[in-house]
Order: sequence, then structure tokens, then C-alpha cells
Amino acid sequence: MLDLADELRRWCDEGRDFAVATVVAVTGSAPRLPGAALAVDADGTVIGSVSGGCVEGAVYDLCRDALESGTGALERFGYADEDAFAVGLTCGGVIDVLVAPVRADDPGRPLLARALAAAARGKTAALVRVVTGPDRLRGRALLLGADGTATGTLGGPAELDRTAEREAAALLDAGRTGTVEVGEDGSRCGEPVVLLIESSRPAPRMLVFGAVDFAAALVRAGKFLGYHVTVCDARPVFATSGRFPEADEVVVDWPHRYLESQRLDTRTALCVLTHDAKFDVPLLERALRLPIAYVGAMGSRRTHEERLARLREAGLGDHELGRLRSPIGLDLGARTPEETALSIAAEIVAARRGGTGVPLTGAHTPIHHDTRAA
Repeated sequence: MLDLADELRRWCDEGRDFAVATVVAVTGSAPRLPGAALAVDADGTVIGSVSGGCVEGAVYDLCRDALESGTGALERFGYADEDAFAVGLTCGGVIDVLVAPVRADDPGRPLLARALAAAARGKTAALVRVVTGPDRLRGRALLLGADGTATGTLGGPAELDRTAEREAAALLDAGRTGTVEVGEDGSRCGEPVVLLIESSRPAPRMLVFGAVDFAAALVRAGKFLGYHVTVCDARPVFATSGRFPEADEVVVDWPHRYLESQRLDTRTALCVLTHDAKFDVPLLERALRLPIAYVGAMGSRRTHEERLARLREAGLGDHELGRLRSPIGLDLGARTPEETALSIAAEIVAARRGGTGVPLTGAHTPIHHDTRAA
């Protein structure tokens, strides 16, 4: 639903009744991912899409029925030989679609309006809705803000809300939308409750400095992890969109000057691949003073020692230098650009999640770490 935030916020402001169909689960090949939505107002106006056209007509009818009856529904659309002439996905996948009416007099509408307003303004928030569970929980919602403050309730025990908040915080940190199943009492026991958690958050940024072959592989790894990836290099002959077609941005500028022009948050990963002092030192001198998640620099151990000496001469102390990951990446024995990119990506994930980077086999470390503590 949050992917239609601009239009739905306007509908809320205008007092319209509408129904929203949201993809809550995808199996196999499907045109849209969880969170994709289609909405229909009382006049029959349609916005959005859940399938790229395959089942839109049937979903439209479900929305109209929900508006008339005031009750929602959970429908599954798929494809099989025996129902080839029925409504389904021609791509062969299966999608589950949650249809929910949103009327002007619904008690939960103000909370949905707040979530839509936050998403429309590009604010960080997570909306939790009950997909399946006891009837008394249907239609309930909870909104988690950027500061971890929750508004609303799912209508069950307090522990259910606390569990929902923890699950929402994890998906919000990753900027992802998806479903989770918990017990009605907030544990993994009891009657199952399926929650849809929709995240509204700008993608975390990965800044890759140095338009080299290793950078192209790292761009692909960064995109795979969900980062908004920028490649920056002062040399226009190398920093071209043709060499880095998968990057979100390719910038021609001196690295330190570009860094100074950016507003970065604590999720940002910065990777220096140039191993050239005239680029590296001014850039790292600034980067290591910023409150960002990860700063790594490529180079041999000898290059690293020489770089540290120059950074100390520039006024950096032990605290700042201790944040530098250099030589960059985990020890995977990497040789190729792709293997090196994997080692860098693995170190970024470990830093983000509080992992140790050691093999899980035979280790006594937790498999899943507390993200907030990390």
C-alpha cells in the first residue's frame, strides 16, 4: 500500500472511501513483489497494479465487493493446466493478495493516513497489518516510526505488539517489505498470526570510489544487497555509465569534494578502491570523521601502513583510524573482481549485523545477531 502513498494520502485528505489490494506473498515467477498495491475508490477510480495486468480485473472486483460489504479478503492467484481458462498468472507464479476496505469512519483510518503521509514525504516508517489470524485481530494495524516509537495496536496481548515491533524494526532496517508468522501470544506458539510489514525507507547508500574493474563487480553486489550505489572517480574517461550500467549514479568529481556535497546517514557504506594516495588520503580524512556504517579501502598491507601514516599526519587519531577496514574485505582467498566484491560485501553485512565473519560450523556465536545492539 505504501507504494501508492502520494495518491492514497490525497484520497484520505479528500475523505474518500477506497479499498486497497496488496500483494502479501509471492511464490515462483510473478510480475510484482510483496507490497505492490492496487486501489479502487467508491467512484471506481483505479490506481496501481498487483500483477502487471494478469489478474487486475478480478482484483478490481474484489475491491468493489470489499467497499460494499466493509469486509476484506485474502485471495490467491496462480496458474495450473486444469484452470487455464480461469483468472491467473500467465507467468506460472502464485501471488497472495490482501484486500482491505478503508472507509472514512473506520477507526484505523487515521493510523493508515499517518503511514501514507510518512511514506509520501520519504520518511522512515513501517506499517504492520494482520493478514490472517483470529477474527478480533482482522483489520488491526501498528505503525513503527524512525525512532522506534510504535503507534496503534494489533489487538492481542501486549507481547504480540512487542514482537510485531521487533519484526518491523528488522525489516525496516533492511528497507524491505514482507510477511512474518508469529503466535497470537507473540511467541512462535499459539494460533498463528501472519503479519504484513511494509517498509518506507530510502535505500541505504553505497559509495564506490574508483572506476576500476573491481568496482563493476562491487556495484552488482551492492545492488543485490539493496543499496543505492554511486560510483565516483575524477577521471571522466573511466567514470562512464557505459562501464557501470548497473550503478544508480556515476559521478565525475574528486572523491573528497563529492563526499563533502552529500548528506549521508548511519547506514552508508563507503568503499575506496583507487589505492592512490592523492585520491585516498583527502577522501578518507573526511570519511573517517563521518558517522557512517562502514569505511573500507583497497590496497596491500604495505599500502595500508603508508596510508595510515599519511592519515596520522593529516590529524586523525586512533579512534578514527580504528574504523578503517583495510585491506578491505574478509579473508576468503579472493582473486577475481567478483570474489573480491563478495569478500567486501560479506564484511559490510557482518559490520551491519554485528557478525564475526568466522565460519558458523563449530562456532558458538549466534546465527542471528541483535541488529540494534550491533
